[in-house]
Amino acid sequence: MRIGIDIMGGDFAPEAIVLGAILAYKDMSYENQIVLIGDQEKINKILSREGVDLNNFDIVHASEVIEMNDHPAKSFSKKTDSSINRGFELLVKNEIDGFASAGNTGAMMVGAMYTVRSISGVIRPVITASIPKPDGSHSIILDVGINPDTKPDVLYQYAILGSMYAENVYNVKNPKVGLMNIGSEEEKGNLVTKSAHELMKDSGDFNFIGNVEANELFTEGRADVIVCDGFVGNVVLKEAEAFYALYKKRKLYDEFFEKFNFENYGGTPILGVNKNVVIGHGISNDIAVKNMILHTREVVEANLSEKIKEAFK
Repeated sequence: MRIGIDIMGGDFAPEAIVLGAILAYKDMSYENQIVLIGDQEKINKILSREGVDLNNFDIVHASEVIEMNDHPAKSFSKKTDSSINRGFELLVKNEIDGFASAGNTGAMMVGAMYTVRSISGVIRPVITASIPKPDGSHSIILDVGINPDTKPDVLYQYAILGSMYAENVYNVKNPKVGLMNIGSEEEKGNLVTKSAHELMKDSGDFNFIGNVEANELFTEGRADVIVCDGFVGNVVLKEAEAFYALYKKRKLYDEFFEKFNFENYGGTPILGVNKNVVIGHGISNDIAVKNMILHTREVVEANLSEKIKEAFK
């Protein structure tokens, strides 16, 4: 297995990304190869400083960087030798099995749509976030920001994609799918959620349990997959991040609330594209990058994109 990592992506690149790759290398077996994509001189300098054998990694040089504030589509088309472009080139040529970046999310989405492309039948690819529960389990919420406006048939597909992710990567058997709403009753919600509920309630494609409310996000035994549009999902995700930051600022400690630390999860795959693409948080440090790479390995091992292709035939 070969995993490509964008060394130039993220607020603390390339330092944090290279250090994260070094940490991930220590947790991976000899069958796995990490491919560092970016400025070779900077990569070699950090590896040498850390006393790391340069032969531990494959390095693919890229002379340009798509910055975090660059326009996604324009920068992807103009900066053809950027680390993001080179990563997708390797992915298309099957020279890597998965590609991960904590860089410009929009550029990663543009790259995915223009190179590896959406799986036939998938209306809109989606990204997820993991929600911890007190019993140690997690639920998946999607979308968390890519598609702020969605139609009922898109939400229906989110349920399929989220179920496959939960089952194949998180090993949840027959995951329970809930539709995020303002009430548990079937008739509650806006036009989109009411129509989506109508589509989902008799589905044989996933295990639909009905509407779930925001105060049930952390309820044990409730939904394993929570479906919503990207506007709602992003608000939920940012609120969880803000809550964790406030909790740390007050110098509190609790084992459960430590699970809200984004470093633990590293990144999320783009569900619904033809290859394994993982997006990390822009403020990722070395620990988060390590976990992003390890999660990419899990996604590749699960053969997730191929299983989704089969499901949408």
